[in-house]
Order: sequence, then structure tokens, then C-alpha cells
Amino acid sequence: MPPSSSPAEVPEAETLMPSLPDDVSLNILARVPRSHHPSLCQVSKAFRYLISSTDFFTTRRLLGSTDPSLYLTIRTNASPSFLSFTLQNRPRRRLVPIRPIPSSCIGSAYAVLGPELYVLGGSHNDVTSSRVWILDCRFNTWRLGPSMRVAREFAAAGVIDNKLYVMGGCIADTWARAANWAEALDPRTGTWTAVASPAEVREKWMHASAVVDGKLYAMADRGGFAYDPWKEEWVPAESELDNGWRGRACVVDGILYCYDYLGKIRGFDWGEGAWKVLKGVEKGLPRFLCGATMVNMGGNLVVVWEGKEVIGNRKEMEVWCAEIEVRKDWDGELVGEILWSEAVLTVPFRSTVIQCVAVAL
Repeated sequence: MPPSSSPAEVPEAETLMPSLPDDVSLNILARVPRSHHPSLCQVSKAFRYLISSTDFFTTRRLLGSTDPSLYLTIRTNASPSFLSFTLQNRPRRRLVPIRPIPSSCIGSAYAVLGPELYVLGGSHNDVTSSRVWILDCRFNTWRLGPSMRVAREFAAAGVIDNKLYVMGGCIADTWARAANWAEALDPRTGTWTAVASPAEVREKWMHASAVVDGKLYAMADRGGFAYDPWKEEWVPAESELDNGWRGRACVVDGILYCYDYLGKIRGFDWGEGAWKVLKGVEKGLPRFLCGATMVNMGGNLVVVWEGKEVIGNRKEMEVWCAEIEVRKDWDGELVGEILWSEAVLTVPFRSTVIQCVAVAL
């Protein structure tokens, strides 16, 4: 059923709650946690219609009642397309499939802007793309977005002040590529504009990126840098940060967490300019997390990794997920408490977790 624009469109015979105006009913239902929405849909057609409307999600956002939802992209040898999943918490935690991206590319960049996931560029059959796909996570539907000015693969991306910034992933060997090595999308106008960049930061490959304190940090092969859009300023990343940042990372309460080659989760404390091991999680997680991906989900650290092989009629492997509450103790050390850790999906052996993001819905 297509999304509605107003709860008033619900037929009078299907009033949401007897004796209550529909706008009051909307205000009440919008506060119900997302994990209970499947149950609400069973109450009546009017409830089901409302929960699939844009008004419903807008009201949740205005009330501050959104819940973080986890989205994963997985590549398997059994499918030519990347597979998309979202985490379902009830009746048990498991990854459920949603419609996959219409065109899969290697090396795409990912960014979340409001209730939507942007998939930027990448390459297919060694041809780099400027195409942008957008997943509306409210309804799990894909559409094409405005193409970037430059084709990219393995770029850095992040959202600052409701603008989407992307940089790198291309060789600045022409005037057009040099001028648009970095660019920004204003979602209100759907327009990409060039972001001026100095020649010394124009690396091709970006292997990691994150937004911290209003700056987009990106790690390249020969050092990292940070871009401040307010000051329109590019600065080298701290050497200690650059030396310790390995793989996909996320920021929780101003601490950048990543998984190092020694099998430890570490966090970079900007106040002290130092990396610290996350303590308290050693016994609850495997010694090594293969393909570890991290994301900030509602203020908690969520770690996704490729688990052990499942022996059966066909070779399969598990995808595991853990949610960790992280904090600083009185001594300034990073401490974590594992809230839950479970296998949430079984996929063909040698599958790869491409990306993991959290979207507030």
C-alpha cells in the first residue's frame, strides 16, 4: 500500500481509536517502540495503513521517539547481487532480508542522511560509477539519487549539518577531477557542488572515514586528514590516530572505536590523543573477529563479524552481532558491557559483510 500523506486520509469507518481524533491517536501510536510495530499492524487495517505512512515516521522524529535500526550489506558467492538485511529484534534477533540494491558495485561508499541510506559510486566490471542509490529505510525501497560530478570507488563519505560530503576514490589527473575531488550534496536541492581541496590531500583510495566533532576524517594510504566544512579547512590527522586506525570504525560519545590486528577493540580518545583498549569484553567475544564492522546504534557500540563455519550438507557460516554499552570509568579507561551477543544469520561460506549502518526510524 502506498504511503499516505496524512492520518486524516484513514477512512472514517476505520478510525484509529474510537472516541479519539486521529491526530491524537497518531501522537500516541508514534511513541510505541519500533519492535512492537508488527504487532500493531495486526490490530486493524487503519493501524497498518498509518504505520506505513510518511506522517507516522515524521511524527516519531518530531517527538524524539525514533529507534535505531541496523542495516547490513553482504556479498555472497551464491548471488551476483549484494544482499541487504535489517535486524529484527522480536520475537528473536535475526537479520531479515529486504529488497537488494538494484545495481551492485565494488567499493561503494555509504552514508546515512535522515531516514535514508546513500550508496555512492563503486565499480562494476572495472568501470567506475558516479551513480547514487538511495534506500528509504522507512519503506525499504530503492531509488536513484542525483549522480555525483565524478565517478568514484573506495571514497570517503560522511554527513555534517545535513549535507553529504564525499571525497577521494578518483585520480585527480584532469581539471574536472581535481576540482571535484571532494563534493557535497544538499538533499533539499538535490545538487552536488565542488568542495575546494589542496593538492596534497588528493589521494585516490580511502580505506576509512568517520565524522567527529563536525569534521570528516578520512584515512588514505599515505596518511589521513580532516575536513572542517565550517572553516573550509583541511588539516592532517593526528599521527597517533593515523597509526592506530585499522579498518571500519565508528564514533560513540566522541570516541572512535576500531578493531586492531591484535584482536582488540580500541578507542581513540581525542582529549588525550591516545588509543585505549576497550576493557570488560574479553570473555564475551571471540579472540579474533573476522571482518569486524562497527556502528553506533543509539549510543551503544554494535559489532558485526563473520563467524565460524557451519558444517552440514553445504558449507555455510554464521554472521554474529553484539551490542556493547561503552563508557569511561573514573580513571579515564574505556569499559564495555556486552548487552547481548548472538548469531543472527547463516549465509554461504566465504560470504563477506560489506557494510553496516544504523538508521533512526
